Amino acid sequence: LPSEGTKYGCGHYQVTRKVRKIDCNSPYCTHSIRHSPNCLDCHCERYLGPDLKETITLTTTNYCASCQYWFKGPGAQHIR
Repeated sequence: LPSEGTKYGCGHYQVTRKVRKIDCNSPYCTHSIRHSPNCLDCHCERYLGPDLKETITLTTTNYCASCQYWFKGPGAQHIR
């Protein structure tokens, strides 16, 4: 799954747009066209793996929302 997104100062990458889906052609992947629609008691793979390609469309020195709280917000440890 190629994607476009923002690279934050904390190092995290956040997807802003999924460019297209590339089919893995696995019958054990619920996202594949080869997966059986009649798969009973399905224990097949439900999650997509890492993005095939991550294109950074914006780079910022700000932290992502999760890191902002823990490192710069109320969750941060303040040195006395």
